[in-house]
Amino acid sequence: MAQTMKAVVFKGPKWIAVEERPIPQIQESDDVICKVDYAGLCGSELHVYRGVEKKDVTGFIMGHEFVGTVVEVGSAVTSAKVGDKVVAPFTISCGTCFYCKNGQSSRCDKCKLFGSPVLEGSQAEYVRVPLANGTISKVAEGVPEDMYILMADIFPTGYFAVSNAIKMLPPSQAPSDATFVILGLGPVGICALVALMSFSPKQVFVIDSVESRLELAASLGAQPLNFGSYEGGIDGIKRRIQDATEGRGADAVIEIVGSSKALRFAYDLVRPWGGISSIGVHNAELPFSGAEMYAKNLKLQFGRCPVRSVYDEALSLLKNHFEKLRYVYIVSLNKLRLDFSLPI
Repeated sequence: MAQTMKAVVFKGPKWIAVEERPIPQIQESDDVICKVDYAGLCGSELHVYRGVEKKDVTGFIMGHEFVGTVVEVGSAVTSAKVGDKVVAPFTISCGTCFYCKNGQSSRCDKCKLFGSPVLEGSQAEYVRVPLANGTISKVAEGVPEDMYILMADIFPTGYFAVSNAIKMLPPSQAPSDATFVILGLGPVGICALVALMSFSPKQVFVIDSVESRLELAASLGAQPLNFGSYEGGIDGIKRRIQDATEGRGADAVIEIVGSSKALRFAYDLVRPWGGISSIGVHNAELPFSGAEMYAKNLKLQFGRCPVRSVYDEALSLLKNHFEKLRYVYIVSLNKLRLDFSLPI
């Protein structure tokens, strides 16, 4: 095997490079080395690339979504063998600590994020996966291999956002009697919509400014609202949702954008005693006060998806709906644009 590989390296804000790097080696007995078959580009990585999420350290390999083939295993690995096709979540997890045992693997005691200064990422030809027994899952039948890239992050994350929103409903209110709003229709937003529609909600409004995304959402059963062109703008959208809910507002808002403006919009759209399920990556102060939260008796769920903890539930759902998510764009490492844009 060669000694070096191509890898996408973060050099600073708005600066990445494809460089030759040493192929990773086994460092601990529970490591595996994978040859990367598919690697994803997440919206949160664009926060880093654009300088919105500051990184004091540069020179690390980007990427935290991948499907790969195991080429080497440590002596303590029992979850996979050489030749297995596997997928790993965007964070590693031990599987045995308090958080892992209680469905909160995103805050594992040994948690590290792929594609960060503390753990090299997967936008490369090979990647090292620590804590393999608690991290990787084998690729199984029922979902095409290229679609499994969705299971590393965005589909479980969308499902997690929806699951949290549904849990915010009172016991007496089923999803079929509830009104939901999804703010943001990037890949995670579309995954969230697919997951939400499986619960047969009464009505779902989706808000974005990209018409093609809104058209896709409409084909999946949602009511699209373009905040850039809707009559009356944001205030018009608020009135539309109030009119559809007897003046109350949405029962739950799923916020996926990760901006203060979007979070404030969610607050304005949700009804008293409603809930906001936010899985957008935020880098600013909350745009509402404790007094405002108190005034509406709101529930607010924040934070990173525990992919490994919800993996089986999310995969079961994806098996029934992956055909609705055929928007995956594949590009070779050699053709990657160095501004993270897609080739024309």
